[in-house]
Amino acid sequence: MSKDTDFIPSDYPETVASGSFEWSAPSNIALVKYWGKFEPQLPANPSVSFTLDTCKTVTKLEYKKRLNDGNFSFDLLFEGQPKEDFKPKILKFFERVEIYLPFLKAYHFTIDTRNTFPHSSGIASSASGMAALSVNLMSLEKALDPKISDDHFWKKASFLARLGSGSACRSVKGEVVVWGKHAGIPGSSDLFGVEFPFDVHPDFRNFQDTILLVEKGQKEVSSTVGHELMAGHPFAETRFEQAHSNLDKIRNALVSGDLEHFISIVESEALTLHAMMMTSNPYFILMKPNTLEIINRIWKFRRETGLPVCFTLDAGANVHLLYPENVVEKVLQFIKDELVAYCKNGEYLCDRIGSGAQNF
Repeated sequence: MSKDTDFIPSDYPETVASGSFEWSAPSNIALVKYWGKFEPQLPANPSVSFTLDTCKTVTKLEYKKRLNDGNFSFDLLFEGQPKEDFKPKILKFFERVEIYLPFLKAYHFTIDTRNTFPHSSGIASSASGMAALSVNLMSLEKALDPKISDDHFWKKASFLARLGSGSACRSVKGEVVVWGKHAGIPGSSDLFGVEFPFDVHPDFRNFQDTILLVEKGQKEVSSTVGHELMAGHPFAETRFEQAHSNLDKIRNALVSGDLEHFISIVESEALTLHAMMMTSNPYFILMKPNTLEIINRIWKFRRETGLPVCFTLDAGANVHLLYPENVVEKVLQFIKDELVAYCKNGEYLCDRIGSGAQNF
């Protein structure tokens, strides 16, 4: 069993003066939701997600050796421009991971990041952003210690990403990722995400995710606050048990190709996530009227056509429409005919299952 101390390095055999790396890392969408956590960024229940393909963050990390004065030194750019309001989050991340990356204070970093999806689209970039930064930092550590194995590289990148944003640990690899210790998933861990260890049925290969942008911009309640409200939540323990049970069920559906069971679990999980928000203290609602309109139209479309389309939600108002590749044309026509009217400015993003972080 992996322990956090496994990721504390000994002395580095090499020295590196300056250079740069550039990686992209995608967003991900959970099928079984993680909601509720313990310090440091450990999940109260396991989750499983599809890694996405085109919605991603691209981050270039430039580094230059400097005199270690006991402080972190970095500049943060977003799309080439200074982004001071992002810096506190990066500083907190560096403070959390310094024990695992003891070289951090010995370099000045320039972190230049951009997203492939529109800014303030309502798509969370914390997962993709922290994953992209983590694989860059692991590239520097591998330069300092070339003996680091590929397995250790990816595990530690996911481990580090988790300390920046919990779900970021699911954005390092693809296509289906499990985070959280679960008896039915060999090798699963609370410390990092692991690739789904079974063969996924062909019906789920290249699965599509069209993100219907109901609301753009900052959420009224952050996910961090939402997670904290699970402490003392009256339904928390039952919810955590349900997540374990649903992970077993969705594992079986992904292997067997049982789209009907997949749909029922995924939609139930989405609604349960929002039910937890509506029954916390204080309570809150992140769905909007157009979210519900879209859900009802998806249900009606599925009843009338028999096509295996379903929705899921993250901790926000946007709707992820999931469906197999072989029904793309019919579903896209349905979106244009019936769902675009409920999207902010008629906007939606077409994505699909992807393979995780990529090196440039």
